[in-house]
Amino acid sequence: MARAMLEYTKTVLKKVSFDTKLFCKEVKKAVARLLPEEIEELKQWLLGFITDKPELQQSLVYLKA
Repeated sequence: MARAMLEYTKTVLKKVSFDTKLFCKEVKKAVARLLPEEIEELKQWLLGFITDKPELQQSLVYLKA
């Protein structure tokens, strides 16, 4: 089940990546819901996903908290 939540989160983030504020909001929600090891995996995925989307770089702030 936990694995499904991480995959769901990735799907949502892909769909809202057009809006920086919404993307950041979803990252914040994901950090609150996921397990610590899943957050680390999400961080790695995000680093790859936002390499060509500099406007989404600010979302990484929520992963450092």
